[in-house]
Amino acid sequence: MSTYIANEDVLTRVVPVVAAALVVGGVAVAALPARVGTRRELRRRWCTWALAAPLFLGALCMGPFGGALLAVVLGLVAVAEYARMVRLGRGERVVLGCAAVLVPMLGILTYATPRAFDLRLVALLLVAGALPALLSGDTARGGERAARTVFGLLWIPVALTGLVVLDKTVVALGVAVAFGDIGAWCGGALLTRMGGGLARPLSPLSPDRTWAGVFGAGIGVAAGLEVAGAFTVTLWAAVLAGCVFGGLLGSMIKREAGVKGAGTRLPGFGGLLDRIDSLLVALLLAMVVTL
Repeated sequence: MSTYIANEDVLTRVVPVVAAALVVGGVAVAALPARVGTRRELRRRWCTWALAAPLFLGALCMGPFGGALLAVVLGLVAVAEYARMVRLGRGERVVLGCAAVLVPMLGILTYATPRAFDLRLVALLLVAGALPALLSGDTARGGERAARTVFGLLWIPVALTGLVVLDKTVVALGVAVAFGDIGAWCGGALLTRMGGGLARPLSPLSPDRTWAGVFGAGIGVAAGLEVAGAFTVTLWAAVLAGCVFGGLLGSMIKREAGVKGAGTRLPGFGGLLDRIDSLLVALLLAMVVTL
């Protein structure tokens, strides 16, 4: 009950701000003139935000069980997209899918004393990730398959378990990541035009991600945490790093796979992984600094 009340307190602060942001964003996007080339894409993105925000907040309002359900649904879709991008076989897909369900459930079992991510779990994930390649006797791609599977296990199911074990912090974190992504887009669009060091890309992996975007993301993350009443310098740094490195990580995987997006499920964004890549790394880093 205490968890539900804690989340309810945060939601009381967050919901009006998120609703107002959606209204303002919707009006702004609707008012864009036809000559703006990105108008259609921005409208589709707003529709996705308008659908995703109440689903995300509604699930977390239900406490750890709602967080676990959300983690399972997101995990099953995300691991399917990841496995397709990196060309994993049926065995690896089964391992990833099972982990997407079981690891968040383990988070519920250990919720009172969050020790889900000890060495025992790490050992099991390492063995499970390598098992399909070992059993098939793959001498051509066995090591690559095992490494990609273990990475996928850590990147998706383990990260999403943060939706269960991070308690009320997860609501603040989700809002902060969303505000950070918006701040990065606005910062990249506005400050990059000023030129100078802010216009430099962070990495060749994604020329569109600039230091201006990092600056904008930092402001957005701080605003999101402050709205939720959860601002600390440590959590701000963890979420900002998640926003920055999560996007680059997603870009790296997509470029290696030779695809533009992880899928087509979310209008204006592409696949689910294209939308939650920042959230995944932010959840991992938030667990490091808070648990």
